[in-house]
Amino acid sequence: MKVKIINKSHHPLPAYATEQSAGLDIRANIDTPIELKPLQRCLVPTGLYMALPKGYEAQVRPRSGLAIKKGIGVLNSPGTIDADYRGEICVILINLSSENFIIEDGERVAQLVISKFEQTQWDEVEVLDETERGDGGFGHTGKK
Repeated sequence: MKVKIINKSHHPLPAYATEQSAGLDIRANIDTPIELKPLQRCLVPTGLYMALPKGYEAQVRPRSGLAIKKGIGVLNSPGTIDADYRGEICVILINLSSENFIIEDGERVAQLVISKFEQTQWDEVEVLDETERGDGGFGHTGKK
């Protein structure tokens, strides 16, 4: 599948790190470094604009290396980019560590996963079918 993309950044297009990677690394496109203090959040521009085909979305996900090494995550993870959105792709980062984090221009700040989806139509009913689990949730299927 091909996706139309405009790259207004001065960085390469998002790319898969390995042959079997699911996510494409995306980079910060900023004029000056951003200092992200503990529990602070910010919107990081990428300089990328795209047109996804109908029936597809792009999910913005955190990078595991930034999460474990620096405590940096994507606040609305996964963020969804709809097929009809044409604005700049930006990433909402949050610093969950106890130390300041500096975001540099070109830093890989998140990853994009392109996914096919289907829209649903509701079938409103009065009763749902019975299952073994029933209405048990939040740890219900864990050890007893």
